[in-house]
Amino acid sequence: MAEAWFDELAELIAIPSVSADPARADDVGRAAEWLAAFVRGAGGSAEVVPTDTQPLILGELSASNGQNRGQTPVPTVLVYGHVDVQPPDPLELWESEPFTLEERDGWLYARGVADDKGQLYMLAKAAAELHAAGELPVNVRFACDSEEETGGHQIVDFLASDERGAEAAVIFDSGMTRRGVPEFAVATRGLVYFHLTVRTGGRDLHSGLFGGAALNALHVLNEVLQSVRAENGRLPDPLRQGIAEPTGEERAAWDELVPGEEMLAEAGASAADPRAAEEFYLRTTAEPALDVNGIVGGSPVLQKTVLPVEAEANLSIRLAPGQDVETIAATLEQLLRDAAPNGAELELARLSSAAAGLVPPDAPAVQRGQEAFERAMGRRPLLVRSGGTLPIVPALVDKGIPTIVTGFATAESNIHSPNERLLAEYLPLGIETAKELFRSFSTL
Repeated sequence: MAEAWFDELAELIAIPSVSADPARADDVGRAAEWLAAFVRGAGGSAEVVPTDTQPLILGELSASNGQNRGQTPVPTVLVYGHVDVQPPDPLELWESEPFTLEERDGWLYARGVADDKGQLYMLAKAAAELHAAGELPVNVRFACDSEEETGGHQIVDFLASDERGAEAAVIFDSGMTRRGVPEFAVATRGLVYFHLTVRTGGRDLHSGLFGGAALNALHVLNEVLQSVRAENGRLPDPLRQGIAEPTGEERAAWDELVPGEEMLAEAGASAADPRAAEEFYLRTTAEPALDVNGIVGGSPVLQKTVLPVEAEANLSIRLAPGQDVETIAATLEQLLRDAAPNGAELELARLSSAAAGLVPPDAPAVQRGQEAFERAMGRRPLLVRSGGTLPIVPALVDKGIPTIVTGFATAESNIHSPNERLLAEYLPLGIETAKELFRSFSTL
């Protein structure tokens, strides 16, 4: 492949920066150093900053025409991405070496090519090429990390303490539901994760002697969990406080995405109820959703006739945009405690939490971004919401920085799976689109 970008990206791809593997700590550091060196090589400044976990990469590439145009400050665009990747296992399912960038049949294959090295590279390369041509109209500030795949919060902590602002932030770390139809995620859901323990006595009991008369911890746990389950896709009203309703433009965008019925079928999933497919995007992006992630108790394998006195469960709730973590966490805890019968002891431990993020869809940065994508790709991006949780989005929004979350992965990109891939044509297209983004932000 003759493209100039291929060899550069191949260098970054070749670094096995698996943040989940302690044995790869040096490689994670090497990937961070690679990005910092790239920014410096483009004429900017950059450093790798050690943290208690994995390093941050902080840098800046100044606008080609200086810091000011007369009395008008040059806008600053913050770029976020991550240089760590998922483990490549199982290796036997890869059709090529996971850390060797390879092109075949119109696809680029490698671990990290879509998530997120390839997409972060698009933004960095676009800024570098504009700067080299003397045409970079904005200051590009890089604030990247190397622990996204392990849920690290160092970048969030950094942004919270960073006094500098920015006129916009750009994250290329997502994709398109349909090829050629770009999407901007203007909202992300939050998350609260609990571990529940139910105790109903001092020891397991003989079911013949006590069954029907004594509390069974598994029965209690099921009763408690049932009290907060959704009915027809809607959680109890107390858990729906604060929901920011999707706009008409967002609702219209759902009609252009893959139908919910297909999404469920392709995932091998069964619909939760008759309206689940019809309301797929409403339920997975704009409503809170509560799920039991695991249950343990009693003897689920061997035949053992007992009343278990202890049962445990992991329970998570995805918060809809607009909802407050502390309000919903406290409400959920109270509902669970109220549902526990007399004689049962319920212990709850909050394991983690993250806020929902909501970017005003009419923010100038979003509008300029849509125009830039339309010029580069011939299609105005759909404004959608993400069902996942991305802590950096609310961190940026809290700082007053409108954020564009978008990307060039597709449903076939096999993110987090063997044979991760990105359409080869999307790599140069992503670079050119990023250039248009930077140009469009010059008027912010």
